Amino acid sequence: MKRMYHAAWGLALALLVALILLPLTPVYADFGTNWQATFFNSTDLSGSPTATLTGINGVNFTWGTSAPVVNGAAVPGIGVDNFSVRFTSTQNLTPGVYNFVVASDDGVRVFINGALVLDKFTPRSLTTDSFTANVTSTPVNFTIEYFEGLDQAVIQFQWFPQGAGTPAVTTTPVATSVPLTASVVSVRGLSLRSGPYLGASLIGVLRPGTPYTPLARNTDEGGAFTWYLINTGTQTGWASGRYLEFTGDPNAFPLQSTVFEQIDGAPDLGVLAVPRSIMNFRRRPSQRSAVIGQIEWGAETSLIGRTIQGGNNFWFQVRYNGQVGWIYAPFVSVRGNINAVPIR
Repeated sequence: MKRMYHAAWGLALALLVALILLPLTPVYADFGTNWQATFFNSTDLSGSPTATLTGINGVNFTWGTSAPVVNGAAVPGIGVDNFSVRFTSTQNLTPGVYNFVVASDDGVRVFINGALVLDKFTPRSLTTDSFTANVTSTPVNFTIEYFEGLDQAVIQFQWFPQGAGTPAVTTTPVATSVPLTASVVSVRGLSLRSGPYLGASLIGVLRPGTPYTPLARNTDEGGAFTWYLINTGTQTGWASGRYLEFTGDPNAFPLQSTVFEQIDGAPDLGVLAVPRSIMNFRRRPSQRSAVIGQIEWGAETSLIGRTIQGGNNFWFQVRYNGQVGWIYAPFVSVRGNINAVPIR
């Protein structure tokens, strides 16, 4: 009887430990869907609208020093600086408490159901603002007002559920502004790349002793280290978080996709890549990225993209048996005009 008693307690204890050690399900940011954007050729939303765009999946734009692009196309009539945008949407949120995170360069205002909850409509470098709000009913009407003055243009709005709401309590959200910078540590130089992958093209080097402005983060490569989109003042590119030290919370940076997630449908160019050995066929240009198959020695694949390092081809994007992925370029022969293949 004692043995059965002790065995039962042992089983209960083991189950309790197992439950404690279960990994928590991550909470991902929501950018919403079906936004409308109304653009103005002024910095205060004045005058007649220049363009109105619909069907936008999220307010999540890093235009840098370029003219704004929405849904894959340039916004007609809008230049690189001195414009404003009013984003509106209606979202179905489960009632509860939410944490809202807004990143902007320059100014931004946020309205929820017509109430002003964040007012930072002033010229400034990239700053992340956060606040909590209690959603008591759905749908919820959002309005984001943004303006771009000079230099960099960034506007991103996202939310995370924090728990169940208390409908009887109504509070005015208090926003907090935290300037966020990143600095290189432990190495003399940190590669700045065209994408968040070890095999993306090398476009520059970050140096210790200089505070840089992060814009966003990306975890698509996998592994232990997140990549961060960095603005150096003259360049914008991706750097591994392994050798970066931050002021503020690096998880506050919005998650952002890249061109590498948008080019799998690139057209064939009549250029072939022919492996000189059996090659691992990877989802992205990195040895950390998942292997999606293998390509045999001598197989002919359609070469549709490439990355470079030190002036040499680094990784090739190829189409093989209906799949698109990446192979390591030094062990591959090229047939055709390599200069016709775009550098990513």
